[in-house]
Amino acid sequence: MSLFVFVSLLFSFLIAGSKGQLRISFYSDTCLPAESIVRDVVREASLSDPTMPAALLRLQFHDCFVEGCDGSILVDNVPEPEKDAFAHQGLKGLDVIEKAKAKLEEACPGVVSCADIVALAAREAIVMANGPWYKVPTGRRDGFVSDKSLADDMPDVSDSILQLKTKFMDKGLTDKDLVLLSAAHTIGTTACFFMTKRLYNFFPGGGSDPAINPNFLPELQAKCPRTGDVNDRLAMDITTERKFDKNILRNIREGFAVLESDARLNDDARTKAVMESYLGPFTPVLGPSFENDFVESIVKMGQIGVKTGSDGNIRRVCSKLD
Repeated sequence: MSLFVFVSLLFSFLIAGSKGQLRISFYSDTCLPAESIVRDVVREASLSDPTMPAALLRLQFHDCFVEGCDGSILVDNVPEPEKDAFAHQGLKGLDVIEKAKAKLEEACPGVVSCADIVALAAREAIVMANGPWYKVPTGRRDGFVSDKSLADDMPDVSDSILQLKTKFMDKGLTDKDLVLLSAAHTIGTTACFFMTKRLYNFFPGGGSDPAINPNFLPELQAKCPRTGDVNDRLAMDITTERKFDKNILRNIREGFAVLESDARLNDDARTKAVMESYLGPFTPVLGPSFENDFVESIVKMGQIGVKTGSDGNIRRVCSKLD
């Protein structure tokens, strides 16, 4: 047994014991094919749209950071649904979750929550991007609330490092979790809309973020010109856009971060030290494993504000509050 598999299994055991409401293989008796159905749907979607793994990974983050991991990001039958919040613009993959839900309703009606589908889909998305497979504790129930005003405190691309650390701490996440979950930007793209301030108006009166490597600034400005289309997109990891790896941490350290919030990880001694711990010359042998630690952080994130019992239900359609 490899070290990674051993650590993953050990961590899964600890999670199952410490979070009674969630456990590994929650559906083994009630819907045995649940995880394989989600896997097959995500695989099909990812093969037809290579941007889908990043979208599904992002979807879990956005769900969990508002009202907890309860599927509230999927709802659309309320006056001002959460998904319409400014912080959630550009979200994709909701149709993939709905497709998986429809198949699960055929196989096991009223059993698998939309919130669990989001968490399982994120795992499968990571695998499709050559990232680590891990056991997902399940047993979440779906929430009864979806309101875009509740997304006002989402981490923002222009947040300072202090704001980012505070927002993560408020969710029970550490500085280490902040670094690792930010590293999920190793796959996917961002819109030039989010780059305008950093490239042209970072200071009152204009100017670019001095944290951008001078050799990188012209490349960013060429991809997102001042008068260009704000909907144009560019990779958040300039080296391996569609491969899940730790190269993005090296990019951030050397001034090649695309997103302003990623660059801010260099502004704090603690978050910078966490990044360095994965980039040292002896890290592959003696240092911490980026993959193992990322798994711990995403599983931890997946426990934020989970609903159980009468606090939630099992929606038959993920986009509709019952």
